[in-house]
Amino acid sequence: MIHRNLLLFRGARYLWWSLVLLIGSGVLYATQGNVQPPNGGTWQGYVLGSIGALLILWLTFLGVRKRSYKTTMGSVQGWTSAHVYLGTALLIIATLHAGFQVGWNLHTLAYALMIVVIFSGFFGLYSYLNNPVLISKNREGGSRAELFAELFELDKESRSVSQKCAPEVGIAVASSIERTTLGGGVYAQLFSGDESLYVRGTGAPVRNIDQQGVIDFVAERLPRAQKGIEAANLQHLIVLLCRRQAVLRRIRRDIRLRGWLKMWLYFHIPVTFALLFALTAHIVSTFVYW
Repeated sequence: MIHRNLLLFRGARYLWWSLVLLIGSGVLYATQGNVQPPNGGTWQGYVLGSIGALLILWLTFLGVRKRSYKTTMGSVQGWTSAHVYLGTALLIIATLHAGFQVGWNLHTLAYALMIVVIFSGFFGLYSYLNNPVLISKNREGGSRAELFAELFELDKESRSVSQKCAPEVGIAVASSIERTTLGGGVYAQLFSGDESLYVRGTGAPVRNIDQQGVIDFVAERLPRAQKGIEAANLQHLIVLLCRRQAVLRRIRRDIRLRGWLKMWLYFHIPVTFALLFALTAHIVSTFVYW
């Protein structure tokens, strides 16, 4: 619930601040046009540009505030709420500063990078508001360590039961456990990639996506079971493998949700620094050449 409260922090205080700032910016923009079309070169455009530049600089300090544990300059929740609302307002203020004029130049590069930063921030906000709830629900109130503990117990029991079945079943189950993949590279983590394999009796390993291959292999043997005890072991093994499949799905979903929660920062922060460099170049070139 604390994640959702950041948008309503103290009665959505920063939403109202942003609306006031936008109204003032709109009034400034509207006073242009008597001598020349609205653009960043009028005094109103300079004021709007200055507001936008100051907002960009302030917004970058959220990361510093998060690591300043002894500061008295407001709570992290308040700073984050202001970051969201004022960052959204920045999109409109910068557009008004530019007078809706874009071209293939350094100034547009700074504007484009700002848009990328803001929209990546929107994605980060969505992840921050939703993923922690989904992670908790997926773990059923437990932890990732408890999911792995359950998986290890199922692995142990599956190996034990499979050894009571035909040799090819034991080989298939043991190889499916040994060749199960979790996580991996960035793509595998973010999209739950599964490169799991298993040995189907004899021959080279084959794909075992979502463990369905080994489950089907064991299930195919059930109608051909010769003895009652063999059929019972196969049925028990299928139940264990299906439970294992469900746990693996939850672990992969946990990895995916946490990956997306962190991944946007690896994009958002570098692009923010690129924006700061482009903004500096934009300001310097404006005062040197204009």
